[in-house]
Amino acid sequence: MFDQQNGEVLSSLLSRTPGTVLAGHRDTFGGFVAARRVDLLLLLVALVWGSSYLAAKTLTETVGVTVILSLRFLITTVALVALWLFWNRRRASRRETVVGAVLGCTQAAVLILETHGIAGTSATNAGLVISLVIVFTPVTESIAFRVPLPRMVLIAGIVAVVGVCLLVSGDGFVAPTLGDMLVLAAALVRAVHVTAVSVLTRGRGFSALMLTLIQSAVCALIYTLADYRGVLHAVRYFDTGEWVGVLYLGLACSVFAFLVQTWAIQRTSASRASLLMGTEPIWAVLIGLSIGQETLDVLGIIGAVLIITGTYLGLRAEARHRTPHVPVPVYP
Repeated sequence: MFDQQNGEVLSSLLSRTPGTVLAGHRDTFGGFVAARRVDLLLLLVALVWGSSYLAAKTLTETVGVTVILSLRFLITTVALVALWLFWNRRRASRRETVVGAVLGCTQAAVLILETHGIAGTSATNAGLVISLVIVFTPVTESIAFRVPLPRMVLIAGIVAVVGVCLLVSGDGFVAPTLGDMLVLAAALVRAVHVTAVSVLTRGRGFSALMLTLIQSAVCALIYTLADYRGVLHAVRYFDTGEWVGVLYLGLACSVFAFLVQTWAIQRTSASRASLLMGTEPIWAVLIGLSIGQETLDVLGIIGAVLIITGTYLGLRAEARHRTPHVPVPVYP
C-alpha cells in the first residue's frame, strides 16, 4: 500500500510538465483575483484618489476650487452619457433618479468641504482628520442598519487612524483651524454618503452607471452655478497641462473611481468599503515620494504599517460579522 501510494504521487509529479504547472499557477492567481475583485477594485479606487491630490493641488494654484470641480464633473458627465448611449440606454426610474440626486448632493458636499479644507490647513491635519471617516462609517452603518458593530472593527479603525497620524505627522499636530473643521465636516459627510449608498441602493437593482451619471450631473450643476463666470474663463485660457490635469480628475478620479465605488458597495458593506478606501493616504504618500520626491521618516514607516494592520484586522472582523439578512445583489 505504501509503495502504491508513492508510485501514484511520483506519477502525478512526473506528469506535471512546466506548462501544466504554469497553468496551475495561472488558475490559482485567477481564482484569487476573482474572489477578491471587489476588494482589489476598491484598493485601486483608493490609489487613484490618492493620486488626485497632486493633480488638484497643481490646478488650484492657478484657478479656484469650484471651477476645477465644475470642469471635472462636466467632463465626467459627458463621459458617462457616452457610456450610457453605447451601453444599454436604459432609462432611470423615478426612484433611481431621486436616489441619485440625493447621493449627488452628498458627494458634492464632501468634495467642496474637503477641497476647501485642505486649502486652509496643513497636510498633517488634513491627512489625519479626513481619515476619521474610517471610524465614522462603521458607526453610521450600525445606526442605519440597527445592528451592533463588532468591537474589533472599531479597534481596527482606531489603529488605522493612529497610523495615518504617524504617517503624515511631520511637524506634529497644530491647533485646529477653519480648514481643519471643514475637513472634519467632509469626513462626517463622506461617512454618511458611503452609508447612504449602501442603504439606498442595496437590493434594489439600480444601475451603477445610471446612479453615477445622475450623481455626476448633480455635482456639475451645483459647481457650475456656483461660479459659471470662472468656468467660462478657464475654458478659454487653460493650457495643455491644465486640461490634462482636469481630464485626469474627470475620467480617472471621477468616472472610473465613482463608478467602481457605487458598484462595489452594492456587493459589500459600507464598513469594508470604507476601510479599503481608507488606504487613500498611503497611496497619496507613495505618489508624493515617487513623483513629488518627498521623504518618509521612521514614524511615517511605522504609520504605514499600522494602517495596513488596522485595515487587515478590520476586514477580517467585518467579514466574519457581515449581516446575512441584507441581500447583496449581483448585476451583469
